[in-house]
Amino acid sequence: MLNLILLGPPGAGKGTQAELLIEKYKIPHISTGDIFRAAIKEGTKLGQEAKRYLDEGKLVPDEIVVGIVKERLSLDDCKAGFLLDGFPRTIPQAEALSSFLDPAGRSITAVINIEVNFDILTARLTGRRVCRNCAAVYHLVTKKEKVAGVCDHCGGEIYQRADDTEETVKKRLEVYQAQTEPLIKYYSEKGLLLTFDGEASIASVFEQITTALEAK
Repeated sequence: MLNLILLGPPGAGKGTQAELLIEKYKIPHISTGDIFRAAIKEGTKLGQEAKRYLDEGKLVPDEIVVGIVKERLSLDDCKAGFLLDGFPRTIPQAEALSSFLDPAGRSITAVINIEVNFDILTARLTGRRVCRNCAAVYHLVTKKEKVAGVCDHCGGEIYQRADDTEETVKKRLEVYQAQTEPLIKYYSEKGLLLTFDGEASIASVFEQITTALEAK
């Protein structure tokens, strides 16, 4: 059983590695963004509470975030393991996760931390473009669309998200660093942290991750 947490700043390639890991190990990818949207769409009690905070432009309290994650991890498809992405973000969330998993003998196997120099991340993110219709991702340098401004898949308009402008990217990276440094220290002290150089090729990073996991 592999119970994994995936850490890494925006643009570090977490999404790509997550896809490879869930394919190899046949475990669900638990993205907090996805489960939040699902809980809100389904109108669950916690989903309704989260929506109220989001509608008011406020941060969703830890107890609601933790509650939604617990509900998702309680489903049958997580019994053989999971890959958590976007949670925990704080030490209290990490402690709440342990208090939920440990009594059931489902402790975290490893925390995968992908590191990339912030200058490289800024270049990666500011070059990113997204299809307004199907959300396919392109890049000005590494993955251009065949026809400028037109999605290869659906013909939708390609645009730059507000999140991907240089000023916003720098703020996002600063927030990530401030939030995550304590968490990295927390998991490092527990002997769970595995750190990888996200500037290497996708295949190389994946090989390093799987080799480290299989040595656990």
